[in-house]
Amino acid sequence: MDHAPAPLLPGRSVAIVHEWFGVTGGSENVFVAISEVLPQAKPFVLWRDEGAHRADGFRESWLARTPLRHAKPLALPVMPLAWRTLTREDFDVVISSSHAFAHTVKMGSAEHTRYLSYIHSPARYVWSPDFDGRGSGGLLTVPRRALQAADVRLSRHVHSYAANSREVQARIRRFWNRDARVINPPVDVAYFAEAPAAQRAQERGYLLGAGRWIPYKNFDLIIAIADAARMPLVIAGSGPEEERLRRAAAAARVPVTFEHQPSRERLRELYWGARALLFPAHEDFGIIPVEAQACGTPVLGVRRGGLLETVVDGDTGFLIDSMDPADYAAALQHLDKLDNHRIAAHAWNFSTDVFKANVAAWVTDDAS
Repeated sequence: MDHAPAPLLPGRSVAIVHEWFGVTGGSENVFVAISEVLPQAKPFVLWRDEGAHRADGFRESWLARTPLRHAKPLALPVMPLAWRTLTREDFDVVISSSHAFAHTVKMGSAEHTRYLSYIHSPARYVWSPDFDGRGSGGLLTVPRRALQAADVRLSRHVHSYAANSREVQARIRRFWNRDARVINPPVDVAYFAEAPAAQRAQERGYLLGAGRWIPYKNFDLIIAIADAARMPLVIAGSGPEEERLRRAAAAARVPVTFEHQPSRERLRELYWGARALLFPAHEDFGIIPVEAQACGTPVLGVRRGGLLETVVDGDTGFLIDSMDPADYAAALQHLDKLDNHRIAAHAWNFSTDVFKANVAAWVTDDAS
C-alpha cells in the first residue's frame, strides 16, 4: 500500500518568494514547483504580470502599486528595499527563487529564520553586462558597482544556496564567494515525450531553431548552419531580431520557415518533426534542449554552459567547440549514429519529479 510522503517542515512557518512573476518562463516554473513541494508556504512576489493566472493568490510587494512594475531597469535599484519591507510577518523558513535580488529578502533574524535561495543566475545585468545587454545601458553603468556591493552585503544571511546548473554554481562562487548545490530546473518531460498524433507516422524532415529571437541566441548562425548543410530549417519563437533574420533567411539557399509564437502544442509537434535542434547559444541551463530531447530529437550546440549538463556529446547530440557553420554541418552528417529512444530516455533526468525530489532533499538537509 502506497503512503503519501511526510510533509516537509511540519509545525514551521514557511514563506517562498520570487522576483516578478511573468506569464511563462523557466523561473516561474521553478517557483510553482517549489510551492507544490511546500504547499503550506505563503508565496510572495514583487508583482504579477497581467495574464499570469498561475500566480493567483500570490502576495505582491508595494512595487506592484507603482509605475515601476512596468520598468524593470528603473525598479532594479529599489528592489532590495522592496525585499526588506515586503511584510511585517516573521517566518521560520524563507526560500527565495532569485535571478535579481530576491535572495536578499528578510522575514526574520538570521538567528531564528533559516534562509535558502535557489539561484537562476546572479543578476546578469548587474554582474555580467557583457553577456546581457540589459546591463550595458547608461541607466545602469554608474550604479552597477553599488548594486554589486549591495547584492553581496544584503545576502550574507543566506544559509544555503542552490544553483540551477554548474554554470551558475561557478558564478555564485566567483561573484559572491559562496558554495551552492546544483539542482537542475524542472522540465515537463512527460508532456513532450508523448508523440502528437500528427507526427507518429511522419519522417523527421528539417532542422529546428527555437527560442527568443535576440542576439545571443545566434539565430543568424542557425540559418548559416542549415544553409551549409543544405537542409530545410524551421525557426520558432519571436523577438526583436525578426526582421533581420527574415532578410538572412531570404538569402539562404535552403527553405527557411518561420513559426511565430507557436503554442505549446505546436512546439511539441515541431520538436517531433525535426531531425535535430540547433542550439549554438551559451545558456545558464537551457530548457529548450531538454524539451527537444524528450521528443527523441538530438541537439547540436556549443560546448559551453548548460549544454555541458543536458547533452551527452556523441550520444544525445553533438557539442561543437566553434561557431563555424561548417563544423555544425559536418556533425549533422552523423545524426544516424544516434538513437532517438536513448535520447528521449536521457531527458527524464530533468523531469519535474526529479526536481521536486531534489528540492525536498535540499530543504530537509538545510532548513532544519
